[in-house]
Amino acid sequence: MGIIRLTNIRVFTNHGCLIEEAKIGSEYRVDLQIKADLRKSADTDELADTVDYVHLNRIVVEEMAIRSKLLEHVAKRIVVRIFNELPMVSSILLEVSKINPPIGGDVQQVTIVMEEFRA
Repeated sequence: MGIIRLTNIRVFTNHGCLIEEAKIGSEYRVDLQIKADLRKSADTDELADTVDYVHLNRIVVEEMAIRSKLLEHVAKRIVVRIFNELPMVSSILLEVSKINPPIGGDVQQVTIVMEEFRA
């Protein structure tokens, strides 16, 4: 097994339960780690034999652009798409963070973490 990580994918979008969050939006950070068998691509040096991190990033950016009230909901959509579109992926560790959340305090970010394994 091997690991591919995409760290600090930054997006500006409008997730949240508050009406103001839908209107003004806010900054988000996504960290993604997938496990896959990377031995073949290590031998062949061919993109077709690995998990394309450009594809991973596109899934994250596209799903983050679709409004959700909860970070858990958008995270689940990302996980489902990765498993559906990238059969080499055996497990996913995903963190979605809202930067400077409007929670009435001085909090740098709120993060949800999901770990899923291919059934």
